[in-house]
Amino acid sequence: MHKAVEKLILKTKKWSPKCFINEKNELIIEPTNNIYFRLEDVKNELDFKCKVLAWLSRPSCKGLSKPQQTHIRIIVNEVLGTNFTKDDMCKIYTYLGNDCNRELSVTFIKSKYDLSLLID
Repeated sequence: MHKAVEKLILKTKKWSPKCFINEKNELIIEPTNNIYFRLEDVKNELDFKCKVLAWLSRPSCKGLSKPQQTHIRIIVNEVLGTNFTKDDMCKIYTYLGNDCNRELSVTFIKSKYDLSLLID
């Protein structure tokens, strides 16, 4: 695994102490709520950040209790070095969630998370 990815995983574990990698090579971020993503196609830091946006955007703004959403947003913001609000994460989920637009995710990350890119 790429060193930068290992560092991001360690940062994730700092903010989610129950985080672990299972036998299916899934990074289980929040076991209680089954929040995870697969690591098999993560080759570098950019891939990892795309996964964070794709798979943590939804639980950071909907589907969990407010304290749990806040906790997931803290993880996202600490891992990515951002300061996204709930509204920002809802917008990110709309345009990048579930890995619906990987090309836009890459552009978004490379732009240093310019939210103005996420418009119709």
